[in-house]
Amino acid sequence: MLVARRLVSTFIQRGNNSGPSGLFSRPHGAFPELEPRYLQCTCCWRSRVPVAGFETLNANLIPTAPCTDDLSLDTCFTADQREVILRTLNNATELELAGVKLLRGRKSVNIVDYRTKNGPFRSLESVVNVPLLKHKSALVVFNSILNPLKKEKKVKVQLMKFIKPEVDRAWLEEATSIVSIICGTNKVAWAHVDRGMMVLDWQQLDCPNFLKGTYIASSYLNDISNVVSQLPPADFYLVEKPSISLQNTTLFPIMAHMRSVEAMLFALLEPKIYQADSNTPPRVLNMMRLAVGRHFGLMVGESRTSGAQAVRQMMTESVTQKLPRLNFPQDLLLKYRNAFQMGRGRGGEELCDALLQAVAFYELLSESSR
Repeated sequence: MLVARRLVSTFIQRGNNSGPSGLFSRPHGAFPELEPRYLQCTCCWRSRVPVAGFETLNANLIPTAPCTDDLSLDTCFTADQREVILRTLNNATELELAGVKLLRGRKSVNIVDYRTKNGPFRSLESVVNVPLLKHKSALVVFNSILNPLKKEKKVKVQLMKFIKPEVDRAWLEEATSIVSIICGTNKVAWAHVDRGMMVLDWQQLDCPNFLKGTYIASSYLNDISNVVSQLPPADFYLVEKPSISLQNTTLFPIMAHMRSVEAMLFALLEPKIYQADSNTPPRVLNMMRLAVGRHFGLMVGESRTSGAQAVRQMMTESVTQKLPRLNFPQDLLLKYRNAFQMGRGRGGEELCDALLQAVAFYELLSESSR
């Protein structure tokens, strides 16, 4: 056990004052003289570890006195702490300030604007002159600067958890091309992408019998058969698995429609019933819609937003960058260059989603194999 000299000396002095039989009485020569600012082992009194002065240790306590509204902010912190806080507030960029608790959004912008107009902060109390920052919120900000929270490592989406049925990874890695299929309420879109991230085919087909009447099976079959006849050959066909809650009864007709289309695609594209212990991989797989949304940062809560901007970005990079994320042939760029512009409605959502699902498949497969 390690003890500080001052504490031991106090105990010894009290023991000596209580007489020879005191608990902390020290016979002559029982303890060696201890040097200040060291921790020493009470078992052998030889091992010695230098420590910082008690003044330094006390200076690191935050704060040393309770801070109330009637106290100046500068009196709540030590000189060293004030220096750290002011250095951060005066030198951090807007993005860096946004990482401090309570400074995300307008407050970080206000701090940068204030120091640009008025010069650097010279005291902690002057920070309350920044719009939206008052005494209590400033205290939280200062303590957050002194004790930054450790950022949690972002959890990567693992592809194998979002592909059904479960298949051997080696089969997926050996695939030379895939067809990503998205089913809408009145159309089906697909994107044929090879392992070199080249878009080989990208289109959609209207299905006039979808959601008409009482879901007549023969009508659905005609539309799905027409789609399947135009799909290019590939190693795997990825059919999107939508994330519609069973508790939302208002969407039950849409869910029934999606399940019907999904079942027909599996039946028409899979030449035989897949067996889990088979040496032949399945041709048709489900990929979860939520996994693709998380991969591209399209999730807002449990809802997924439009991927049109991500697709426009990839189309632009295909022309402007030497190593783009995705390569488009010239004819497809010309065909869809104006299809996903702002203000043109949401007519191309199925096309966007088909492409994003294919890209997510290859990228997640690559990340999970590292």
